[in-house]
Amino acid sequence: MQPFTVVTGIAAPLLRANIDTGTIIPSRFMRSRSINMGEKMFSDWRYNLDGSENPEFVLNRAPYREATIMLSGTNFGCGSSREAAVYALLRFGITCVIAPSFGEIFTENALQNGLLPLILPEEVVASLVNADDPTLTVDLHACVVRTPDGREIGFSIAPDRRMALLEGLDETALIQRYTADIDAFRAADQNRRPWLYQR
Repeated sequence: MQPFTVVTGIAAPLLRANIDTGTIIPSRFMRSRSINMGEKMFSDWRYNLDGSENPEFVLNRAPYREATIMLSGTNFGCGSSREAAVYALLRFGITCVIAPSFGEIFTENALQNGLLPLILPEEVVASLVNADDPTLTVDLHACVVRTPDGREIGFSIAPDRRMALLEGLDETALIQRYTADIDAFRAADQNRRPWLYQR
């Protein structure tokens, strides 16, 4: 997993509520490992029935084609538990979604794969939309979002989640940091309850 430290990039506004995982990546694109999920992300909104791009969709317009941050509405990533929704966002290049709230399972999938689901109030998210300069900086070290005009908006994240993202640790790697503690517990427990360890 790639560490998430400081990301500066284009922030694409998609301020719709209840964007579900089936909209982020339709199930028909999850049947083959050879499919580029980044190309199929939001497929039903990005493309017309003939396969051509929908010019009205934000990610089909400059400069948002190069977005690395997404601004969205409440309950982003609701619906089914498909982890592929996170894969699709990352494959497109989105490493942070800023929204007022997220689907619970999506949040876990995002954090475990290096995508930051950043929660800010709805009015603050709306205030980050800037057509003249859509660049934002998300600084996980300082826990702030910086706007082009120098404004800084603080955010909070659980300390263990922050540390895992900063160091690029998935759950397995995080557990391995406590190998010495686990081994010490096992040794003490084996002395205390040896019958549990008999083969």
